[in-house]
Amino acid sequence: MTIVRNTFPGHLISHFGDVPWPPRSPDLSKGDFFFLFWEGGGYLKPRVYTHKSRTLNDLKEAICQEIRPIDRQLLARVVDD
Repeated sequence: MTIVRNTFPGHLISHFGDVPWPPRSPDLSKGDFFFLFWEGGGYLKPRVYTHKSRTLNDLKEAICQEIRPIDRQLLARVVDD
């Protein structure tokens, strides 16, 4: 979070960020909820943060590494449910 906060000062949307995250935001899609928030951490977020990225490029690469192997059937179930 420090990297994101330092890279985008005053623009971090989060429960503890500069811009408060609205509870039950209508802007969240099923994909947002599943990948970021499902079961307290989502599908993607805990996997990405195990990489301990030190730069923005490291974070982008970690996200790509974790997204590539996601099964298309899983993605279809997220969208269809």
